[in-house]
Amino acid sequence: QVHLVESGGGSVQSGGSLTLSCEASGDINDVRAMGWIRQAPGKEREGVAAIDRDGTTEYGDSVKDRFTISQDNAKNKMYLQMNSLKPEDTAMYYCAADNYRTGWWFINYPDHTFDGWGQGTLVTVSS
Repeated sequence: QVHLVESGGGSVQSGGSLTLSCEASGDINDVRAMGWIRQAPGKEREGVAAIDRDGTTEYGDSVKDRFTISQDNAKNKMYLQMNSLKPEDTAMYYCAADNYRTGWWFINYPDHTFDGWGQGTLVTVSS
């Protein structure tokens, strides 16, 4: 199984930027897609962004044109660049991996069982 560790969360003001990082280890070659899922207290999981092995990306409607997902395969890392942050972006952000499904599933079915799941990194955006 793949092991995932997120980092880069923090507190910023509206309009600010943050870059999240996810470092993968273990059975990396089994992974078909990776992405970011977020969950705010009392709210449902939301698919943020995902990227397939072929480079295809998917984004949630609320973050399109503001967030960018990328991978550095040489370093076994995935990144989420977040710009123009809004208070509604405040949430715990989780790095996730799937061995069988594409990134489409991350966005449309964020509650499904992933094959890898990180510990989460907290992003707080103040007004």
